[in-house]
Amino acid sequence: MSIRINNLSLNIEEDTSLLKKKVAKKLNIPLRDVPEIKIVKESIDARKKDLIKFNYCIDVEIENEMSIVNKLKDKDVKIEDMDYSDNLSIGDKKLKNRPVVIGMGPAGLFGALLLARNGYKPIVFERGEEVNKRSKTVELFWEKGILNKESNVQFGEGGAGTFSDGKLTTRIKDYRCDYVLQALVKGGASEEILYKAKPHVGTDVLKKVVEKIRNEIIELGGEVHFNSLLKDITIENGKVKAIKVNEDIIPCERLILAIGHSSRDTYEMLHKIGVDMEQKPFAIGVRVEHPQELIDRNQYGKYAGHPRLKAAEYRLTHKGEKTGRGIYSFCMCPGGLVVATASEENRLVTNGMSYNARSEENANSAIVVTVGPEDFESSSPLSGIEFQRKYEQLAYEAGGGDYIAPVQLVGDFLRGERSKLIGNVKPSYKPGYELTDMRKCLPSYVIEGLKEGLTAFDRKIKGFGDKDAVMTGIETRTSAPVRMKRNEKLESVSVEGLYPTGEGAGFAGGIVSAAVDGIKAAENIIKEFKPL
Repeated sequence: MSIRINNLSLNIEEDTSLLKKKVAKKLNIPLRDVPEIKIVKESIDARKKDLIKFNYCIDVEIENEMSIVNKLKDKDVKIEDMDYSDNLSIGDKKLKNRPVVIGMGPAGLFGALLLARNGYKPIVFERGEEVNKRSKTVELFWEKGILNKESNVQFGEGGAGTFSDGKLTTRIKDYRCDYVLQALVKGGASEEILYKAKPHVGTDVLKKVVEKIRNEIIELGGEVHFNSLLKDITIENGKVKAIKVNEDIIPCERLILAIGHSSRDTYEMLHKIGVDMEQKPFAIGVRVEHPQELIDRNQYGKYAGHPRLKAAEYRLTHKGEKTGRGIYSFCMCPGGLVVATASEENRLVTNGMSYNARSEENANSAIVVTVGPEDFESSSPLSGIEFQRKYEQLAYEAGGGDYIAPVQLVGDFLRGERSKLIGNVKPSYKPGYELTDMRKCLPSYVIEGLKEGLTAFDRKIKGFGDKDAVMTGIETRTSAPVRMKRNEKLESVSVEGLYPTGEGAGFAGGIVSAAVDGIKAAENIIKEFKPL
C-alpha cells in the first residue's frame, strides 16, 4: 500500500525536484521523513495562458500511512492499493491444444503475452510481416504506390497503431491499463508514459517495443507465425474445433480473434460460417493539416516553444445543428504526417502518424462525421464495409489513381470551390496529391457536417478554419464497421471457444483499450483451463 496525493502543482519554471518538499508539507511531516516519491500522473493546466501549471498525482510509501491519512482528513490524500497482477486464479480443465491468437495488433499481442507469462504457450498467427520487413513494405508503398494487400499499414506486427502517433490515452478506467504501460516500458518505451496525462510512444519507438514483446512471447514458449492468413474456422456442435491458416489445418479449441478493423475478407468468412455480428456506427471525413506553431500558440500563448512544453494537442467535438450528427477530431497527431493506409487495391484511405519527437512542421487530425446503419444500403451486418469501400474508391478516383490523395484547401472547401493552388501549408501525404473538390468522394451530409464543424472549431482554435489549411481525403477507418456479439466471458454468443477481441470485434478504440480487451479474453481462458 502507498499514500496517493492528488492536486500538487508546479508552475512552468519550477523543477520537479520541488515535489518532495510539497509532499512533506501536504502530509505535515518533516522533509527528511519523505522517502523517494513516484509520479503517477503529470498533466498540463493551460487554461490561463499567462500562468501555465503542471499538476501532479504522487505516490509515496511511508510508515504509519494509515494514521497519517486519517489524521489529515484531506480528500486529496488517500491510501492506494490497486496494482494489477498477472498471477491469476488458474482453472482446472485440461486443454487438448495450445490456445491460438489471430492477429498481432494490441489486442492479440497482449492477449498472447498474458497467456505466455502464465505458461499457456500460445500460437500466434499474423497475416502481415514482422515489423522490420513490414516497415520496408510500407515505405515502398508510400514512395512508389506499390501496395502489398497482406502486409501494409493495416496488417502486420503491431497492427495499425504501429504506423500512428502511438497515442496511449484512453477513456476506459481499468487497472489493466497500468499493466499495458508497464509492458511497453519493459519493451523499451520511455517511463514517462507511466505518468504523462497524454502519453504517446511514436511510430519509431513502437516498432522496437512490439518486436521485444514478440520475443518475450517466444522465450516463454509461444510461437509466432507471420504471413499466415486465417481462412476458415471449423465449428462442431457450436464449438471451435480447428482453424485453417494458409493451407494448414490446426486443431484448436480456444481462439482469440484479434483481427483489427480492416480485415474485411475475414469478416466475410466469419459471417459465412455463422458468427453472430451486427452493424456498428463509425465516422468518416478527412485529415486536416495546420502549422504546428499555430496549435502551440493557441494552446500555450506566450509560452509556445518553451522547453518544458511538447507539441500541443487538441480534441474537438461539435453536434451538427442541421444534421444532428457528431462532428469531431480523431487521432490528432502533433508534429506529424498524413499517411497512406490503403489495404485494398484501387481504394484510398488516410491516417495520421507521428514520430516520438513530434517534430514535423504540421499538426494533423482527422475531422470526421458520424455515420450509421441508417446511411448504409442494406441490413446486412457487412453493409458498413461496403459503405467504406464505396467512398474509398471514389477518393482513389478523385486523386487520379496510383494512391494519389485528393486535397482541398479549407477556404476553397467552405466556399464550395475546387482548389487550384497550395497556400502556406504544404500537404505531407505521400505518394502525392491532386488538388480537387472533396464533394467528389464524400456524401453530401458529411460535406455539410465538415463545413459546420470547421466553422465551429475555428471559434475554439483561432485559425483552425484558415483558408490555407489543407484537407486530405479520406479517412474511413475510425473504428470497426461491425460488432461481434459476445457473452459475459467475452466469447462469441454463437461459437464456444471463440473470443472476438479488440477494435476488430467492435469493443475498443485505441492501443490501450484494445490491449486491455485482449488481456480480458486471455484471463477468461486462464480462469477456465490449466496451463500446458
